Parts: sequence; structure tokens; C-alpha cells
Amino acid sequence: MRSSLFLVFVVSSLFSCSQSEATSGKAKKQIDLPSDRMDTLTLGGGCYWCVEAVYERLEGVQEVISGYSGGRMKDPTYEMVCTGTTGHAEVVRVIFDTTKTSVYEVLKVFFTVHDPTTLNRQGADVGTQYRSVIFYRNEQQRRITGELIAVLNEEKVYPNPVVTEVSPLKAFYIAEDYHQDYYARNPSQGYCRLVIQPKIDKFEKVFKDRLKED
Repeated sequence: MRSSLFLVFVVSSLFSCSQSEATSGKAKKQIDLPSDRMDTLTLGGGCYWCVEAVYERLEGVQEVISGYSGGRMKDPTYEMVCTGTTGHAEVVRVIFDTTKTSVYEVLKVFFTVHDPTTLNRQGADVGTQYRSVIFYRNEQQRRITGELIAVLNEEKVYPNPVVTEVSPLKAFYIAEDYHQDYYARNPSQGYCRLVIQPKIDKFEKVFKDRLKED
């Protein structure tokens, strides 16, 4: 059994998020300003392919856009962010209907499908660009985030303290076209099968009553 698990780890390491084919061009997706019933959260939980695939299945989520945030460089490219020197993290912007879901639920999903206790790492994806981070856009989001993290630590939900960065959102840069809807377009790719699919399975098990209808 141990040798089998080791083999899975080695194989998954070969298919880390950073080993994608390079391409040029920014995504064509446009971000519309939210209406009175819409809200957005910008989250980083490792490779954005994983986080995006999960949130696309949550009831109330209207759109999920992969991108970069938290760094010093304007208009970064994927290749630049991969160096770990830009300060940017791979993130997703989750646009959701507040009459169908909430900031609290979106954050509960976030803390369920990734490990918020590993600093600058999620599995085989290592570097500050894969850090656990929440970029809040207003005081309500900051307060809810702080309260939830405090509960997770007080109740020792994880064996180690939560190290998720909580920072105000300053800028969000949309990632290149080929990063958008990555899992939906490449379900048989190695990283998708070995890394993303288990996260989806966990989400669908824990939040089975909150899944979008097909």
C-alpha cells in the first residue's frame, strides 16, 4: 500500500500545475460589475485550476475566473508568476448570487477543499504563487474571514494552525485563455485526474446539498 501511495505522489508531482504548456494571450472573459444581489471573493488555494473546478459546481456561483493577485507587477503573465518573484498568487475570482449562497458558505468551501495550514504549498505545487490567501473587498468579508479562521483554530479543525493570508484586494489580473475552465476542457489530463478530481469528489461529498443542477 505504501509503495502504491508513493507511486501516486510521484506521478502527481510530474503533473504539477506549473508544468502546463505555455501560450500567449490573455483571457477574453470580461468581469461585469456586480448588481445589488451579486458579490465577489478572490481566493488562492494552490493551483487555480483546482479551485476553479470546485466553485463552478457550487449553487449560486455565476462565474469563476482564474487570475493573479497580491503582487507588485502590473499585468503579469503566467510565466512571470511561475518564477515566484512577482509576489502574485494564482487566484480565482468567484462571482456569486447572494440570494443563493453567501460569503460564509464560499469561505467554508475554500477551507474544505485545500490545506490552509501549509505555507506556500499545496501538494506538489510549491512557491509563494501557490499560497493560501483570501483577498477581501470590504469590511464584512474581512470580518467573516477573521471569525471563521478563529473558529477553525480554536476548535483545532486542523492539526496545525491556519496560515492563510488575509489581505485587501488591490488588483486582479485575468489569466490567459487556456487557464480558464481548465478542468472542463482537459478532464483526462494527468493533473486533472490525480489532483483536481479528488478535490471535486470531496466537495461533492461534503456539500452534496449545495451542488448546481445539471
